[in-house]
Amino acid sequence: MVLRSGHEAVVRVAVATLWARPEAVRPVDGPALSRRTDIAGWISGMTADQRVGDCVLSQLLLGERVLVEEVRPDGWVRLVAVEQPAAKLDPRGYPGWLPRDQLAEPTERAPGRPDLVVAATVTRLHAAPVGPVVLPGVILGTRLTAAGPARDGWRPVRVPDHGQPLWVLDTHLAPLPSRPPSATEVLTVASRLRNVVYVWGGVSAYGIDCSGLVHLAWRRFGVRLPRDADDQAAATVPLPLGAERPGDLYFFARPGRRVHHIGIVTARPGPGSDRRMLHACYTQRRVLEEPMPADRAATLVGAHRVTF
Repeated sequence: MVLRSGHEAVVRVAVATLWARPEAVRPVDGPALSRRTDIAGWISGMTADQRVGDCVLSQLLLGERVLVEEVRPDGWVRLVAVEQPAAKLDPRGYPGWLPRDQLAEPTERAPGRPDLVVAATVTRLHAAPVGPVVLPGVILGTRLTAAGPARDGWRPVRVPDHGQPLWVLDTHLAPLPSRPPSATEVLTVASRLRNVVYVWGGVSAYGIDCSGLVHLAWRRFGVRLPRDADDQAAATVPLPLGAERPGDLYFFARPGRRVHHIGIVTARPGPGSDRRMLHACYTQRRVLEEPMPADRAATLVGAHRVTF
């Protein structure tokens, strides 16, 4: 496999972790660095404090496109994740580092544009219907290209770095939507991630952060929102407080600082401006739905809506 600076590549693992720099990797991160990543094992092997280290920037899903910037002799690639907008960092996408073994050349992709999306929270790709598992841990929102019609409840799909189609349960897939989703549809998907542990930079059903939850829920419906909360605020439309509805977004910032947290509105505001939200909570280290705590209400700077 030859990756070249200035050219595109694609993610060949179920979930790839985007690192701040190769030197930031810790011994505990081994399962996230291999040619066949084990994100569930990686997250379960970390302490709560290790899950919020600043070495992780984001995560990329199978088939996601990247722009290669530099290929180091030690096997690390500096790149831009072009499907994760990050205007404040790079107008092309989210910059960071990945191990070279987790990428494939675009020429290794089978032709055809993705027309399916993983609708299950997590699924597995098999060598044949009811056959051996080739790629476990494929996440909600992963886009795949059909390689033929479903057969006996299984669908063949084309996957980067695999010459032959792999097979997935057809019930775990949905057509890539041709219309924008409703906010309620997005909230329903996000709610399925309740109790997932908090992981700084996480964008998976094994571990996720506040903006990753919003990014992934909309991604399930083919909508590309920015990756970070402050960029998500800039890409959405402000509402008067009190006008928010389920599926809208709450943003939080300290005085004079940029937005640092985001939650999804789960109910119309009640008397006395009582509010509820679903969010990946740093302090409780999991995704939960709850009345907005007083400390959050004190830093609430607005409600926004995703519009098309």
